[in-house]
Amino acid sequence: MGKAQVTRDHRDRRGWLHGAPPPGWVRVLPPALLAGVCAVTLASPGPLDIGFLLGAIPPLAVLSYGPAGTALLGALVVSVLVVPAFRLNDPGTTDLLTVSFVAALSVLVSYVRSRRDAQLVTERAVAEAAQRAVVPPLPERVGPVGCAGLYRAAQRGTLVGGDFFDVRRGPHGVRAVMGDVQGHGLSAVATVASLLGAFREAVLDEPDPESVAARLDRRLVVDSTEVPHAELFATAVVLEFSADARSVRIVVCGHPAPLLLREGRVVELEVTAGVPLGLGLSGAGPAVGVTVPLRAGDRLFLASDGVSEARGADGAFYPLLDRLTGFAEDEPAVMVRHVWRDLRGYGGTVLDDVTMLVLSPA
Repeated sequence: MGKAQVTRDHRDRRGWLHGAPPPGWVRVLPPALLAGVCAVTLASPGPLDIGFLLGAIPPLAVLSYGPAGTALLGALVVSVLVVPAFRLNDPGTTDLLTVSFVAALSVLVSYVRSRRDAQLVTERAVAEAAQRAVVPPLPERVGPVGCAGLYRAAQRGTLVGGDFFDVRRGPHGVRAVMGDVQGHGLSAVATVASLLGAFREAVLDEPDPESVAARLDRRLVVDSTEVPHAELFATAVVLEFSADARSVRIVVCGHPAPLLLREGRVVELEVTAGVPLGLGLSGAGPAVGVTVPLRAGDRLFLASDGVSEARGADGAFYPLLDRLTGFAEDEPAVMVRHVWRDLRGYGGTVLDDVTMLVLSPA
């Protein structure tokens, strides 16, 4: 992955309570607690009734240690309880048996957790590989067009949702697509895969972006007929850059129009929006594109409605046009990070897939 590409954050965003590895302090806590109890009892002039703290160490070890590590900590706890030098109020047989039972049970739980975690890691690796095959990492540059993007699926723990984008070079030039299918999360991945496959074939075959959009529309219509009551539809925008990247032809199918960043200003391009893909509306004409001349230094900013329709605490929509002006001088990869951070600060919890794509003609 190039440094200018921000399609996905490599940091694990699940949180350690949702399947991610526990933070370091969770692993340090059991031995630190054991060492602390030993140090305090040895330093105290008289006996202390703090032996109950040791009973918490084996269960805490389960969170981050395997069976062997949990067994070792449990054995150390029992040893500390019976060693006279620590003067932990001479625990009786019942107390020792209780702590020993908790330690043994913790080893069993740790074994089960370790096996489960290993299986989850394998399944997650397979799922990530499958999802990356659907939406592969975005290149840093495709022909004369620089690319930077960000993708945040609404469903926690997934890499792909209902949004999609791709940039491909074909015999007719560099073409890009961004879209948003009905629904989000894993239920929309099959439709995303179908549309991206159709786009990649159309890049090689179709003579213009209008034909590419028609191919995507046909794909959804066909898919809908094969599934009763599927009602599949999607919004999309298709772009085709000229050979020298000094102009771009844009076809909009129900999707928010691209924004043009030029000399520190942000302008929403006026493009006639066609109907969304897959609706099969009778009498609806094909989408008509518009050609926009580009200058050196221009950038095109595309976003899904997860950005433009995000709401703040007061219910107001996120003012993308105004906020983007403040980031207009940023490098593309930095820009998408700043917009994402600003969006989260504005709306708090983001409930829809969020996708941003910045295209920079050379």
